[in-house]
Amino acid sequence: VQLQASGGGLVQAGDSLRLSCAASGGTFSYYVMAWFRQAPGKEREFVARISSGAVNTVYADSVKGRFTISRDNAKNTVYLQMNSLKPEDTAVYYCAARYIGAPQNKYDYWGQGTLVTVSS
Repeated sequence: VQLQASGGGLVQAGDSLRLSCAASGGTFSYYVMAWFRQAPGKEREFVARISSGAVNTVYADSVKGRFTISRDNAKNTVYLQMNSLKPEDTAVYYCAARYIGAPQNKYDYWGQGTLVTVSS
């Protein structure tokens, strides 16, 4: 599976942004999709994930209530709607995929990352 993330940019605190991640080369509906991020000088951290059928979602506490993950299996695309952005949300955001039968934390496929910068 190849993943292509897009939608990053420079915004002000309180603004919204929507990231997209287009998948190709596999059966999209067989994969759990997730977003991770890595801020400068920090380790990569989990942001959100969505089940293959879009029934279940999980969020990091730091984004709960502000970010929404969704997917469109007909378009082979997963989204991350980010509202009420804060400067601490500044990071490179990566989409990732794992086959539904794989261990929970074993994401084998990663996009190239898209930079989100939130100014105060």
